[in-house]
Amino acid sequence: MEQIRETTVQKEGGARVQKRGRKPLVIIGILLAVLLAAYLGLCAYAVNRPEIWKGTVVLGQDLSGLTVEEAAERLESTLPTAHISIYLYPDGEYPPKERPEAPDATVAVADLDIQVDLDQAAQDAYESPLYGANWWEAGWRYLTHQGMLYGISALITVDEGRAADLAETLAESLTQEPVDAAYQVTEEGISIQTARDGRAVSSLTLMQALSAPYWDGDLTLNIPYVLRPAQTLTAQEIYDECSGEVQNASYDAETDSIVPEQAGAEFDVEAAQAAMDAAEPGETVTIPAQVELPAVTAEELKSLLFRDVLGECTTRVGGTSARKSNVKLSAASINGYVMNSGDLFSYNEAVGQRTAARGYQAAPAYVQGETVDEIGGGICQTSSTLYLACLRSNLEITERYAHRYIPSYIAAGMDATVSWGGPDYKFTNNTDYPIKIVTSYENNYLTVQILGTNLTGVTAKITNEYLSTTPYETIYEDDPTLAPGTEQVKTTPYTGYKYRTYRNLYDADGNLISSSYEATSDYKARNQVILRGPAVEEPDTPVVGPGDVPETTDPGTSGETSVPGTSGETTDPGTSGETTPETPSTGQTPSGSGGSSGESAGQTDPEGGTPPLVVDLPPAA
Repeated sequence: MEQIRETTVQKEGGARVQKRGRKPLVIIGILLAVLLAAYLGLCAYAVNRPEIWKGTVVLGQDLSGLTVEEAAERLESTLPTAHISIYLYPDGEYPPKERPEAPDATVAVADLDIQVDLDQAAQDAYESPLYGANWWEAGWRYLTHQGMLYGISALITVDEGRAADLAETLAESLTQEPVDAAYQVTEEGISIQTARDGRAVSSLTLMQALSAPYWDGDLTLNIPYVLRPAQTLTAQEIYDECSGEVQNASYDAETDSIVPEQAGAEFDVEAAQAAMDAAEPGETVTIPAQVELPAVTAEELKSLLFRDVLGECTTRVGGTSARKSNVKLSAASINGYVMNSGDLFSYNEAVGQRTAARGYQAAPAYVQGETVDEIGGGICQTSSTLYLACLRSNLEITERYAHRYIPSYIAAGMDATVSWGGPDYKFTNNTDYPIKIVTSYENNYLTVQILGTNLTGVTAKITNEYLSTTPYETIYEDDPTLAPGTEQVKTTPYTGYKYRTYRNLYDADGNLISSSYEATSDYKARNQVILRGPAVEEPDTPVVGPGDVPETTDPGTSGETSVPGTSGETTDPGTSGETTPETPSTGQTPSGSGGSSGESAGQTDPEGGTPPLVVDLPPAA
């Protein structure tokens, strides 16, 4: 305490008296008394106040300054329209201190069908600030009170069935599947959708939170969710995917599904990445690009896939049962074969090696100009039928070889020979759409169809032009094992022919658009080889006298008999059954697809004229 100063007071008569100063003590005492009185008054007010303290919130309602009765009335009027706000946060993290402006979901309190004693809730809100405090503490609490959220969960009963139903509905609506980053190439550029992570919200967690209830203070709930990461894409990855070659929509035979198209685009990778980084999750941004769009999209292909028969061919299958079996087996191996735009077909690769283990049998075939039995004999009829079907489909022929000798089952110039390890037949799908090879074998007839999509109505018809003939020669070989004077055909002859083939295109109205050279087929001649036995020895003529000559007929006329194998007008064994076309085909009269050539004399192919018919064993590999 400040030291009391001494003062000097002069009285009448000149005497001086010293007196101590007491005024500061009085002031301090008065101040203390005032403060004490004020605090005591505050304590009395805090204890006996008529209204609820400031900042007291119950069921989301600020009840500051209201009496208990007024607070109960307000709660009763606002509760039917009150809503619980739900805020989500990642599981494992504490709820954020700063909530978003808008909640992720809201639930009407009325939908929970709750029961609550609002009068008691208002009374508890009035009394709650002084819980556990004595009279002297009441004033201090009032001074330091900053507001409070007052929970009344003990007074609230929630219908668990309603809570469970609401939780199930909320969980379904709040759960989000991840949105993977994706892009689409358009005429304007590249439209990129950025990735947005998904989330899974538990209905059980929601039900427990709604039932407890944890929401009664300020009508809010913090609910955790499980993160579901989305697949992201960088601008560089997008560039690597779409900056290459343009690809039409295609078909996946293994999954029986359509593979989406791929457009080509060139763009600034760094600028694209900057735009993607600045975008919100799930937002779509458009990047300028130089774009080349495919001709066929997946949406277009759905209704056009294998819609049309582009071309077909039917041939009659003859020969032994083994040969027929080989033709049927090889045709079955390419049935259903699918080629997308630009794909290359190889007959040898598609059919595979012809082996006994795979069911192929020994049948006549040409090997180095000779006719021998070989495993897989006859499969060239399948490749030839396929070749003509491809020509009629206006497909690009990549590799094709004519037979050494002209075959009898198809028109001249329209065959394709194959051999494992040797000649192959190849063609390319030069259309914009997938194509499918469909084969059928019935009643000794083989049919090959090419299914695809023909939007223009253009058709192809194949014609041939006869160029020249190469006759065969007859060669004799002595065979001492044969009977004297007899002959035997060792090798049947084939006449050689040369044909030129043309591809003729017609529009949908049947008008000729173009006629182009396709191929030249040079079929070789094969000489006839005849074996002959030793010459017949003439008997010795006896010496007779003039009187001994009998009266006989002329040995050169009457009674003459033919030497076996030499006399008489017989058919040349080297040409037996072989015919040459009376008038070589000029190829000027094309017909529709699906025609076939015969194996009997005189049968013609509608598009190929009359190929020279030879008595041969149809060639194979």
